[in-house]
Amino acid sequence: MTRTAADALVDQLASYGVTHIFGTCGHTNIALLDAIGRSDIDFVIARHEQTAAHAADGYARATGKPGVVLMHVGPGMMNAVTGVATAALDSVPLVAISGDIPSYLYGRHPHQEVNLHADADQTAIYRPFVKRAWHVQRAGDLPRFTERAFWTATSGRSGAVLLNVPMDIFNRDAPGGEYPLPISAAKPDLPEPDAKRIATALVEAERPLIYVGGGLRDNAALKELAEHLDIPVAHSLMAKGTLPDDHPLVMGMTGFWGLTETNEYARNADVVLAIATRFAETDSSSWDPEYTWRFPPSRLIQIDIDPAEIGRNYPVEIGAVADAALAVGRVLTAVRQMKPDGTGRAQLRASLKAARAELFAASAERGRSDQFPLRPERILADVRACLPSDAVLVTDVGWNKNGVAQCYPLPADGRFITPGGASTMGFGPAAALGVQLAQPERVVVALIGDGGMSAQLPALPMAVEQGLPVIFLVMNNRAHGTISDLQSSFFGRSYGCDFLDPDGNPYSPDFAALGRACGADGYTVAEPGDLTVALKSAVQRRRPAVIDVPMVNEPVPTPGHWNIKDIYQGKFDR
Repeated sequence: MTRTAADALVDQLASYGVTHIFGTCGHTNIALLDAIGRSDIDFVIARHEQTAAHAADGYARATGKPGVVLMHVGPGMMNAVTGVATAALDSVPLVAISGDIPSYLYGRHPHQEVNLHADADQTAIYRPFVKRAWHVQRAGDLPRFTERAFWTATSGRSGAVLLNVPMDIFNRDAPGGEYPLPISAAKPDLPEPDAKRIATALVEAERPLIYVGGGLRDNAALKELAEHLDIPVAHSLMAKGTLPDDHPLVMGMTGFWGLTETNEYARNADVVLAIATRFAETDSSSWDPEYTWRFPPSRLIQIDIDPAEIGRNYPVEIGAVADAALAVGRVLTAVRQMKPDGTGRAQLRASLKAARAELFAASAERGRSDQFPLRPERILADVRACLPSDAVLVTDVGWNKNGVAQCYPLPADGRFITPGGASTMGFGPAAALGVQLAQPERVVVALIGDGGMSAQLPALPMAVEQGLPVIFLVMNNRAHGTISDLQSSFFGRSYGCDFLDPDGNPYSPDFAALGRACGADGYTVAEPGDLTVALKSAVQRRRPAVIDVPMVNEPVPTPGHWNIKDIYQGKFDR
């Protein structure tokens, strides 16, 4: 009995453990949708491809499994670019499957073909950011390309891939043969001599620092290593929560949204062990040695699974291409052999604890303000007080991201998910859907601005349709607030950044009413005490909910340095 390539693909996806596919329909992919509809895989329909891609991204971050997004030809797959690129830049495993025009009509301008001034090749749109893009020429290639896509997305440094399939391929007869994924694959380990060299440098250092990026998921060995030698741990934005915020050796975030104390310590460290981090501009104060990192005189040891990251931004004394968790375990073993009793730095622990306590206390004090519209730190304080400890915060950009990273004491069993590499506005509302679908028992809050909510309105009906009790908390300052503040600081006014009605008055949709119109619960915060009431109700009711919170437009503190500020003042690097 013959079957189509679409049926064969669905069977292959199911064998790989795929249970959910996010996407939208189109004439180029409905043959695959029909096959999905006859399987145990759930198709999670979205009203926009960017929403689908962000939701698949959130699902992947929550589960550790690759997310799968299905797109239509041309405008469909182009709508998803931002979502797929966001996953790619944050090293999230995501398999994007796009339908395409019939394979025998290339270059003739069939309906929605991407072809105007160059060859008809829509995969070229994705090639700058995906790990690999496959264009299927024959039905016989589809199973092999699919196996390669899943392997590539999840091996080494995880990332996004594209599988582009002309619509006629889905309807052709399926070839025989199976393409299972490797049953097990050894990750690159750290050789013992290298582990000993790194251990020696850490033991002999007078002012060591461990700097962690978002690529380290397993933190048990990291915690033991830091505690054994009393080494402070700083982290990038993406790595918040790798160690609990209340750990006595955690220094917090570096860079232009980092803490003054953290940047100062990083700048004067004699040995820095950097694990799974790109040293991105945000975490490195635009690589200006006056603010965060100085290599040299600091000595850099860098561990990363991607060899391209070793030494990309700073000169490295010891570079190791290895799985981060395995490497940290090897270094810990070498350190214990070399220094069984550890190295006590009780004074350092005390000073770090005092600095962190002062940070959180000052933020909590500002969070007690009854000023209305609410100050952002008041919103964060109420959120922290009302949510269960294992709640997941999915943020966008602005105060909801950088404020949480700076001054929100994340519980040990909590989770913080944010768009790091692309810093994508609109990520939060849609990604929260994928997180909630993956972890239905947890409270998931999309902590977002009014700009981010406006960018992803399709997330609201999608939450209702899927029965996902995401809490969309809109920190509403009626502006693209961070950029409005930036423009006002350097140009004396804000133009094109604030939402205004025709008479020039601040304007905002009624997001609570919009939520109710979509079938969700809607809460309008009209006075300071309303937010806690709304939060407690939303947590208890376990329904999709929108909480519209008026917020004063207040800049996020930037203790570090950002090169764009020099540019605004007419200063340029030459």
